Amino acid sequence: MSGNRLVSDTNVLIYLLKGDEKAAKILNQKEIYISVISEIELLGFRNSSVQEVNSIKKLLSDCNIVDLNNIIKELAIELKRNYNLKTPDAIICATSRFLNIPLATSDSKLTKIDQINIFYYE
Repeated sequence: MSGNRLVSDTNVLIYLLKGDEKAAKILNQKEIYISVISEIELLGFRNSSVQEVNSIKKLLSDCNIVDLNNIIKELAIELKRNYNLKTPDAIICATSRFLNIPLATSDSKLTKIDQINIFYYE
C-alpha cells in the first residue's frame, strides 16, 4: 500500500495489540489517524488488565486522534443513511473521508462504500 498516512479502524488496532505481524506491517512507517470513536472503543473494553490499558495508551500516543466536528458529523449522517452503517462505523468512515486518507479495516461491509478509499485487511 502506498502513501504515508492511514486511518485505522478499531479492528486493525486490536489485531496490532494482539501481536498480529500483518497488522504491524500495514501500520509500520505510517502516520496513523484514528477517530475518537476508536479511542473510546479501545479504552472501553471491560475487564482490561492494567498492562492491557497501558499498551492501549501507548498505541494511542503514537496515533493522531481526530475529534468529532460538524463536517465529520454531517458526513457520518450521510454514510449512515446511504449504507445502513452502525454509528461508530459511520463516524470512523466519515473521518477517513474528511481527511481524504485511506481507511484500513477488516470489516468487509465497509468495502462497499465507494466514497472512501478502503484498504481491506484480511
